[in-house]
Amino acid sequence: NKLQRCRPEAAPVEFGDYHPLKPIMVTDTKTRRGARKGSTSSSSSSSSSAPADPLSSMLDGTDPLSMFASEAPTISHSDLGRKRREKEEEAVGQDFEPWSSKRGEILARFTTTEKLSINLFMGSDKGKAPSPGSAVSEKVRTRLEELDDLEEGSQRELLNLSQQDYANRIEELNQSLKEAWASDQKVKALKIVIQCSKLLSDTSVIQFYPSKFVLITDILDTFGRLVYDRIWTMCSDPRPLPESFTVDDVNDTAKETCLNWFFKIASIRELLPRLYVEAAILKCNRFLNKSGIQETLPRLTAMIRGIGDPLVAAYTRAYLCRVGMEVAPQLKDSLNRNFFDLLGTFRQISGESVQNQLVQQRVEVPEYLTLYSPAINWILQCIAYRAPEDYINCAEIWMEFTCRHFTKREVNTILADIIKHMTPDRAFEDAYPQLQSVIRKILTYLHDFSVLFAMERFLPFLDMFQKDSVRVEVCRSIMEVFIKHQVEHTRDPVILNAMLHICKTMHDSVNALTLEDEKRSLALLIIGFIRMVSFGRDFEQQLSFCVEARATFCNLEPVLVQVSQPHPFITIPSLSSIFSRLSLYLLSGQVALANQCLSQADAFLKAAVSILPEVPRSISVEGKLRSSESFLLDFINNFLATLLVVPDHPEHGVLYLVRGLLNMVQDYTWEDNSDAKVRVYVSALPLLAAMSQETYLYSIPKVDSNETLYGGDPKFLSEINKLSETLIGQILDHLKTLGRDESTRRQGALAFSLFGVLLAHGDLRNNKLSQLAINLWNLSHKHGYCETRVSVRTLEYIKHQALQPDMSHLTDTVQRLALQSRT
Repeated sequence: NKLQRCRPEAAPVEFGDYHPLKPIMVTDTKTRRGARKGSTSSSSSSSSSAPADPLSSMLDGTDPLSMFASEAPTISHSDLGRKRREKEEEAVGQDFEPWSSKRGEILARFTTTEKLSINLFMGSDKGKAPSPGSAVSEKVRTRLEELDDLEEGSQRELLNLSQQDYANRIEELNQSLKEAWASDQKVKALKIVIQCSKLLSDTSVIQFYPSKFVLITDILDTFGRLVYDRIWTMCSDPRPLPESFTVDDVNDTAKETCLNWFFKIASIRELLPRLYVEAAILKCNRFLNKSGIQETLPRLTAMIRGIGDPLVAAYTRAYLCRVGMEVAPQLKDSLNRNFFDLLGTFRQISGESVQNQLVQQRVEVPEYLTLYSPAINWILQCIAYRAPEDYINCAEIWMEFTCRHFTKREVNTILADIIKHMTPDRAFEDAYPQLQSVIRKILTYLHDFSVLFAMERFLPFLDMFQKDSVRVEVCRSIMEVFIKHQVEHTRDPVILNAMLHICKTMHDSVNALTLEDEKRSLALLIIGFIRMVSFGRDFEQQLSFCVEARATFCNLEPVLVQVSQPHPFITIPSLSSIFSRLSLYLLSGQVALANQCLSQADAFLKAAVSILPEVPRSISVEGKLRSSESFLLDFINNFLATLLVVPDHPEHGVLYLVRGLLNMVQDYTWEDNSDAKVRVYVSALPLLAAMSQETYLYSIPKVDSNETLYGGDPKFLSEINKLSETLIGQILDHLKTLGRDESTRRQGALAFSLFGVLLAHGDLRNNKLSQLAINLWNLSHKHGYCETRVSVRTLEYIKHQALQPDMSHLTDTVQRLALQSRT
């Protein structure tokens, strides 16, 4: 008949193309003739060019929600379901703080003393009388009427509830949901979920809204689990569904049931309950399409933009992010989109609607803003989860902002947060450049190291640099900033402990393969720190620090040199560098003299003299082999200058240190064709001349030098004269030797040097000494190697001196000094 011909043709549904809100395409195929005016009959028949009406195409026959209600399962699925849920919860690891841990805190924080209400519209469970028409049309109409009944049924209102009463009523609804589901009243279960979701649009007691969200989403979670478990159970007969199942493993009956749930939910008229209920069963998309979740999340995210109240929208986004993290934590795009959409809604806070609501409920804006914190915190936690790269790139920028505009407390908070996010799975190993940048930004703005090291999380932050080369580089950068900006000496234990830890890290990186330049660089940095440590007159503390530093930095000799001064007799002999030992013995002797420690000074200087024979003829300087003569001569000259103020030891005779030094010089194996030994003798003559004076050129306070001990004693002066004659004799003998060897250039230079010493320190009124000076002058100019300019200036100096009182004897001397041209 014609009515039969007008029935829509059923088309198979392709699950991959499924969309619950996809429009139904209808085309005219036949036109009914002679239709009466005003007839309610259809004037056309239709055929689908796309899937038929989703509410009818799958409903010929038994309702898939009840077709399995009377069937007893052949196997027990409770244990399988429990194990499956435990396995699926591992989609996010143990490092992700679950929603359950935040639930109690929110309920305890967001409370109210206002009276609350619950408005439920629970429709009748009785079926509607059938209307004329086809079987398929009847089922479609019945479904729509049931949904209408859910939203337009009889009202049940609970008023004047306390907060605890409200929570109890919501829990009762949760139990009712479970009981309805267990008794196969699936429609009633859906009614409860829809009506509870509607309660989330009520912000009449706004301070309580976060807690209301927690209570009601518990019901949504229960519903989502029940639906998913039901469908999963249908797929597990006769054998359990594998944990990592695909769409191909799902049977057609389970797919039809799953689709029916989505079709029901898509037909909910109000936006908010439709969003929440579909989000609750988001996981069920796995049964239909492998990309269903990935496609659904952006759609639901965009739909939330239709919610007018910014607070309601924020918590809807939080719930969507929560269920999204449970099923697809790797889909970060929808999380980011929800967050930025949330930021965009904050302009609504200053709008008329929100402001009027706050005035009506007597809520200040700061208090209102705190209501967003659980939602925002959750969304940010989801976004930041297992993001080493995205998170640290953001934290790196925020650290600079925080350092510039906030205090150490905020900087410490960000450091703690970075540690929290980068420690799991050793994520820091892939982010060393960004972590180094964080350190550089901190050091750029924080130069007070007592503040820096007082931050609780700074040193734990440094512990994340576990790659040796990176860790040393970071420690080096800290040391460079410390040396540059630490102006005053410090004894702050916080700074000392932290810097010792950092310096030890650098020191411990030194091994047999470390280049000398690297060692020298690290040593200079550590020495820079040690020099900034001072305990003032508390010598015990200073000594204790140096002892600790010596034990800590034993691999770097320059550092040992720096810390060896308080305990040289222990440290100096352990050094391998002979010139470091010589210099430290001399320096230690000078320090001892300055502190009136004469016996210690004597011991140090004797020790220096005793190791002179150990000086090698060549040493390594900056990686190159060089003669040690020039370094040794410099040391001996410094040593001779010190001996002027060193009093003789009463048990060792006159000038015993001078004699000991000269004896060592005499016995030392000098280089072939070297004048070094004789030059030492020349350098010793000014010392002996100074020692013969009634008043020395310089002295050390509270230390009696030989001028006081001997008081110009003739015996003492006689010893000086004898030693001087001996040295001059050695020098003259060497000059004769150079003449025989035809080393005239060396002979002239040495002769002129001795002439200068006699001129400056000798008494040329002595005819014998005056004649020796003239002979040395002539010898130095004999072969024309002497610098004419130097000779001229010397003669001018002598003439000038001859004009001084008591110096007229130089007039005769200068007349006998002639310049000779170079041949």
